[in-house]
Amino acid sequence: MIIIRARITMKATGDGGRQTGFKSGYRPNHVFELPDDRGTLRTYIGDIQFDDQELIEPGETKVVTVRFLKVPPIEQYIKVGQKWFINEATMTLGFGEILEIIK
Repeated sequence: MIIIRARITMKATGDGGRQTGFKSGYRPNHVFELPDDRGTLRTYIGDIQFDDQELIEPGETKVVTVRFLKVPPIEQYIKVGQKWFINEATMTLGFGEILEIIK
């Protein structure tokens, strides 16, 4: 497992984001590269943990902990400053940026 601190920003509902927020423990698709056709996304497994709140709402930005599984191999993307997309299927709900690598 790889654990990071990250700043995530969720898209507002009017900008194509979710209708509702999500709770700590949510496991969206994490996408580090978007193919041109968007038909085949390479996704990574990771849950988002909140330290000081229970929920993040559409349009909000929070600093969170993300715990990634190393399968498929994700190490090449784990570096401070790396940005990625937070998706449900092919729909982009938000964005993340790595602030710190914890483990």
